[in-house]
Amino acid sequence: MTAEAPDDTRTRILRAALDLFAEHGYQRTPLRQIAERLRLTKAAILYHFPTKEHLLTALIEPMVADFEALLDAAEEGPAERARWTVLEGWVDIILGHRRPLGMLFHDIALVGRGDTYHRLIRIAMRANDLIAGPDAGRRERVRAVQAVAACSDPVVFFVDVPDAVLRADMLDGVRRLLGDPTGSGPADGSDQADGAGTAGGESATGGGGGAGTPAAGGAAGRRRRPGRPRAMSPEQVEAARRMHAGGDHSADEIAAALGVSRATVYRHLDPAVAK
Repeated sequence: MTAEAPDDTRTRILRAALDLFAEHGYQRTPLRQIAERLRLTKAAILYHFPTKEHLLTALIEPMVADFEALLDAAEEGPAERARWTVLEGWVDIILGHRRPLGMLFHDIALVGRGDTYHRLIRIAMRANDLIAGPDAGRRERVRAVQAVAACSDPVVFFVDVPDAVLRADMLDGVRRLLGDPTGSGPADGSDQADGAGTAGGESATGGGGGAGTPAAGGAAGRRRRPGRPRAMSPEQVEAARRMHAGGDHSADEIAAALGVSRATVYRHLDPAVAK
């Protein structure tokens, strides 16, 4: 008989805690209930996690570590790319930890004591500095804080939206906020034709100026055509095809979810199946 690996019990406790917190909420899930789910004693739980707060901290630790690694990479990379390295990576991390984040959203304050809290504060300050950019003024710093929220909060409120669709929507929203379409999407800029913003850095509502607006001249006078975008980003195309293949969404529903026209959806689906 193979002996149980030293970390197996700890991993099982974390998984059970995540499931029970999802079912009943953090506050209404006692350690005893976690122990009963695993057929362990409460003492066995306390051996690995002295308090329930330690359980919460352990559940969010992978996300915290991912944020720290992202910011390290952004600081070491090209300065002109730092803003979008942070924003795109932030969205990917949030989506990658979607379940525990959504479930524990209202309980994060419970890690307000100790090292995890201070790490979260440092993460927020570093992210804001990188997004705002060097020598940023008050307005740029305010928008940096708003940008982080735009790349975080929708995950909690749109739990039924597929990852690829929500990713595209969040990045589109932050592009519009910052008026910086040139920094968005993949490094090759392949999703810049999705109509999010204009070449002159104007917002979707036609307002000019603001942080990150390119200098006037050249393409700056061009305005986005009214109506829905005529192209989709790679993430949106993938999401549209997956939703269509699942058979649960009509073309109109897919178009509404992606914020494009029905004709645009059809152009990116296989003609043989797009009916």
